[in-house]
Amino acid sequence: MSVFAGLVEQLADLLQPLFHASAAAAAIVLFTAFVRLLLHPLSRAAARGQKARAALQPRIGELRAKYRKNPEKLQKAVLELHAEEKVSPLSGCLPSLLQLPAFFLLYHLFSTPDADGAGLLGHRLLAAPLDGRWADALAGGGAFGAAGAVYLGLFAVVAVVAAFNFVRARKSLDATDVAGMAGMAGGSGGAVGAVGRAMPYMSFFTLVTVAVVPLAAALYVVTSTAWSAAERFLLYR
Repeated sequence: MSVFAGLVEQLADLLQPLFHASAAAAAIVLFTAFVRLLLHPLSRAAARGQKARAALQPRIGELRAKYRKNPEKLQKAVLELHAEEKVSPLSGCLPSLLQLPAFFLLYHLFSTPDADGAGLLGHRLLAAPLDGRWADALAGGGAFGAAGAVYLGLFAVVAVVAAFNFVRARKSLDATDVAGMAGMAGGSGGAVGAVGRAMPYMSFFTLVTVAVVPLAAALYVVTSTAWSAAERFLLYR
């Protein structure tokens, strides 16, 4: 934890001449971009995996027709097909999971007063302290106060990115693919299908996250979400 705090502080010192009091916030954005750059090879692999899964849909459709009265055999056959083609149904989850440690480190550093990186608690993004939350901004000056305006800016960025992701997800959502997920899930197929149809709306949940976590963690979430949108646009064209 102290090593991580030292890294953020060193980045903030380097950025001080450009960003002044908001140097630590800029350091978090830069750190987030660095984490995402390290994970980019996995994101490329996930994109290849999704394209490979899409290519298997005609064969999965044949299996559903063949085993429509036997969900257990359908599930087994679909899993065997993925294994035969060396395609993992869960490969797309890995980049997101590997980001969690960095997010929780930021959350801890800016929400625990006695953390080793306590020196970071005094930093701000414009008028908003990095260890504060939207509720603090509302209590301090209202939604349109100096600190509240910072959150309104973040909400606007998240809303634009979420709307972009929603439109792309709805366009790319293939009913056959949802049905294939349901087939692999056997008896819980209806629930899996419902989750698949609800996935495009999950982009807007980021708004809730930004509203409740410390501003430092919110910056990580906003930067990572924007990176993901740009990355998906480039990789899934």
